[in-house]
Amino acid sequence: MDSIALRHSTAHVLAAAVCRLFDHVKLDIGPATDSGFYYDFDLPHRLAPEDFPAIEEEMRRLIAADLPFERLEVSRAEAAALLQRQQQDYKLDRLRDIPEGEPITFYRCGEFMDLCRGPHLERTGQIGAFKLLSVAGSYFRGLETNPMLQRVYGIAAVSAEELRTALQRLEEAQKRDHRKLAKELDLFSIQEEVGPGLIHWHPRAARIRAVIEEFWRREHFRGGYELLYTPHIGRAALWETSGHLDFYRENMYAPMDIDGTAYYVKPMNCPFHIQVYRSRPRSYRDLPLRWAELGTVYRYEKSGVLHGLMRVRGFTQDDAHIFCTPEQMAAEVQRTVAFALEIWRAFGFTNISAYLATRPAKAVGDPVRWEQATASLRLALEQQRIPYTTDEGGGAFYGPKIDLKVQDAIGREWQMTTIQFDFNMPERFDLAYRGEDGREHRPYMVHRALLGSLERFFGVLIEHYAGAFPLWLAPEQVRLLPLTDRQMAGAEALAERLRQADFRVTVDRSAEKIGAKIRAAQLDKVPYMLVIGPRELEQGTVAVRSRVAGDLGSMSEQELMDRLCSEVARRA
Repeated sequence: MDSIALRHSTAHVLAAAVCRLFDHVKLDIGPATDSGFYYDFDLPHRLAPEDFPAIEEEMRRLIAADLPFERLEVSRAEAAALLQRQQQDYKLDRLRDIPEGEPITFYRCGEFMDLCRGPHLERTGQIGAFKLLSVAGSYFRGLETNPMLQRVYGIAAVSAEELRTALQRLEEAQKRDHRKLAKELDLFSIQEEVGPGLIHWHPRAARIRAVIEEFWRREHFRGGYELLYTPHIGRAALWETSGHLDFYRENMYAPMDIDGTAYYVKPMNCPFHIQVYRSRPRSYRDLPLRWAELGTVYRYEKSGVLHGLMRVRGFTQDDAHIFCTPEQMAAEVQRTVAFALEIWRAFGFTNISAYLATRPAKAVGDPVRWEQATASLRLALEQQRIPYTTDEGGGAFYGPKIDLKVQDAIGREWQMTTIQFDFNMPERFDLAYRGEDGREHRPYMVHRALLGSLERFFGVLIEHYAGAFPLWLAPEQVRLLPLTDRQMAGAEALAERLRQADFRVTVDRSAEKIGAKIRAAQLDKVPYMLVIGPRELEQGTVAVRSRVAGDLGSMSEQELMDRLCSEVARRA
């Protein structure tokens, strides 16, 4: 059974049940999500969890009736007339989104009809187990200037057993929610005075980010990349040439006037990397050029879709662009995919799959180049033995791409790495290199982001490890716990020696008893705790506790150093 059709059909039945139970219901959308479904309603009654039993009972009646999902294709005029009769204003607004020439479809089960493109199951009786979870406010189209709707969330599964498993996974996901853990571990905040979608990295998170960036830079240098630093703003003419003002303006912030010229804050780094390429003539002997940047960009996201670190308005991309000759293209793609896998495995993600998106009907660039680029992407995935799904015609108009998806500790998939060919930008900016034949040629250009954005990656990382980061990433690797104030000076001295060895160390200076200090360190998810009493000071040892293994006994300072160094090196 198609899981998307199952979840979408359950959302459809939810809407039918709400319409049966309440008056004056206006409908918006009810899509399937990665883990369940939701439906957005506007109605006079304020929905609450106390309403869920009655709604679920009505849904069960509709399922037991085994009603068919009937697909009805209508003209635009017929659709508009039907929605006007039903007084479904939000659906009328959504009707305008459907491009001319695309089919307009309704789905009907029983007396309920909904403007919807599907997919659905054949009959309501095929829906297995389900449960309504919560209700929340949601602005229409995600804009806070629009009406607030009521969004009901639910989950659906083929069987009661699968539903129980899904609910357990959902409960675990809630425990791992990066927003919840961020408060508990004091990692980041979003300040209303500054603005939504703008992240403040607190000291503990900034420590982790520094480790990630240091690792990222070192691995890129080892991988044959050079780093760039580029401006945060650029003249309007740059964004006109790149095409962003034509195709991406709604996601760009309003221009600022500088000396009578319009400037835009950058939503992407690529035009700046292209300017570096164009700064002098290039030869085939210069290629390939691999240029990477941790570049901060700003994009306008609707307030309704902002979500912690996962959807923000200002973020730092681990961006890179590769300029190469046609002969170098296949090897560069293979190298890039292999490099991405190394990076992900270093962070503890080993289950990786991919989407390969191919040439759409409307595309720019030579079809032969498209075929060569797509073949190189497919070959790279096959050589690395990565399972992949081909999205035929799903590529951007300017080039095919690979999206790598990583699976986290509780089995959720996150789309992260993108390797994207671009046949548009080199044409727009008239990029060239002098070939071995002495003539001008157009280089291949590949956009590449491994981690995506540092903000979103950090959110995924928090949830993957449930905040209990491995030693090499932990913001606080070691906490020293003196039994009394008499051991404080010795603890401070040891902490300084550990810092000089590049470990991240703190000393618990509180007046709490040792049991409370240990509990506090456990709650802060510190990998190692060193208990220091009079005996340890006298013998020059420490009593070592592990966050995971508990009491590890007494160790000399050198034994401790060796253990920490080994664990950091293994990224265990």
